[in-house]
Amino acid sequence: MQIPGVVDDRVILSFSDGVAELRMNRADKRNALDNAMFTSLAAAGEFLKTLPGLRAVVLYGDGASFCAGLDFGSFQVMAEGEFGQNNSDNSGAVNAGEQADGRITHLAQQVCWVWQEVPVPVIAALQGHALGGGMQIALGADIRIAHPDTQLSVREVFWGLVPDMTGTLTLSHLVRADVAKELVFTARVLAAREGLDIGLVTKLADDPLQAARAMAQEIASRSPHAVRGSKRLLNRALMARAADQFAEERKEIYQLIGSANQAEAVGAYFQKRAPVFKD
Repeated sequence: MQIPGVVDDRVILSFSDGVAELRMNRADKRNALDNAMFTSLAAAGEFLKTLPGLRAVVLYGDGASFCAGLDFGSFQVMAEGEFGQNNSDNSGAVNAGEQADGRITHLAQQVCWVWQEVPVPVIAALQGHALGGGMQIALGADIRIAHPDTQLSVREVFWGLVPDMTGTLTLSHLVRADVAKELVFTARVLAAREGLDIGLVTKLADDPLQAARAMAQEIASRSPHAVRGSKRLLNRALMARAADQFAEERKEIYQLIGSANQAEAVGAYFQKRAPVFKD
């Protein structure tokens, strides 16, 4: 199905019997987020908001991983101190995008938040890796079904950044405050088995895509008005906090990108040495 605004075939959409399946289509890069992927995911979400007959969405990544996070080209640009919030050249850095009139998100936030704006349940099927921005996209879905060995991480602090793609809100809505802080502060990688125990993951499945499809079909068999109304009600508390929290995310990230300690975090990784931070 053709989606207005999708570029470079970064996402593929199919639709049948009320269920849309959206596949991130960059398997050779573990579905890493580049400018084209950001643009296409946001466009796909906008398209789904008004798709007639839609009752559920399955969101997944092609190949071995759901989404491994930001494209490494952006981190390399950061390490060279040339990354900025308005970067839009062809250097490999991701451009977070402008904040459109009337929106509470910019582009990088919207690729995660749009799944909450889609009026029907969105189920993410996770395998391989869901790291950094990929984890935040998964957190933006209503339900997460993961293979037990899927590697999860709110990874941003490892790179000298903060979770700035709506993750500070969605994470805190799912897990206890101390758990959220531990995950963010350490940036550790955990298996989906642990993710289930702490609330990051809804269910485990040896075939998460098949399980997500079965759940989507079950949801699609229910009254569409009741399902949509339920999502609106269950999301009220989350929506009430969103605008202020996302503004604070943008404020924090713009102070960090390109700073000395942020460049040191990235540079140390690529140079295979321990970082040396300045207080």
